Amino acid sequence: MGSATREALAASRAELSATSGITLATAEELFSAARVIGGSSQLRSLLTDTATEPSEKQRAIAAVFGKSLGAKTTKVLDVAVAHRWSSPGELLAGIEELGLRAAAISAPKTTNIEAELFTFGEAVSSDAKLELAIGTKSGTDEAKSALVDALLAKKSSGQTLAIVRQLVLQPRGRRIGELLRTAASIVADEAGKSVATVTSASTLAPAQVARLQKGLAASYGRDLSINLVVDPAIIGGLRVQVGDDVIDGTVTRKLNDLRREMAR
Repeated sequence: MGSATREALAASRAELSATSGITLATAEELFSAARVIGGSSQLRSLLTDTATEPSEKQRAIAAVFGKSLGAKTTKVLDVAVAHRWSSPGELLAGIEELGLRAAAISAPKTTNIEAELFTFGEAVSSDAKLELAIGTKSGTDEAKSALVDALLAKKSSGQTLAIVRQLVLQPRGRRIGELLRTAASIVADEAGKSVATVTSASTLAPAQVARLQKGLAASYGRDLSINLVVDPAIIGGLRVQVGDDVIDGTVTRKLNDLRREMAR
């Protein structure tokens, strides 16, 4: 991420945070705007052209979207396009992130979007045909949306449904697993948390999970949302991943280390 993008994203996030009454509709409108901008190379070029005045970019947003966007969404987009982005791709990523954060803001406190995204990701990764159907470039947007709705409509929150629909419709060359992990991290960050994926050989007891969560929170200085994976292949111990940090205390890893030592 370039320095220009960091500044633009910081200003856009500040505008989103300062805007009261953010709803799921705001998130859906931001996602829709990202897809429209992503589908027009001419519009992307205009919005990221450093020689174009911010006011002209904002007029372009008004001309393209008209009254199809709410006042809150338009205000956030106006701030976003008024700043300089390092590339058209980073502008799209920035608008998508704003949509993800808007979805997180709009969710009831009882809704765990990160857990719902994780559950969906586990289901997809365990079914090759389903992963292919979701990630195929040949499928129509209507077919992909219908598939996502069929899989999630009665099982997940409206926020999660909107997020997954956006990720599937505008993957930008990314695989679904990566998309879901990134989205979950952004949603958690909006709530002041991080996401930890914990892999164990058998199901952990609630008390064990609570102790682990408390210890990780102390180490990282913030709350963590825990996603649990059971994989008997690791034999014993735990593997914990928080972002790019990996703590691998599994028996499998220790055995592999021992084999390497003995082979020297």
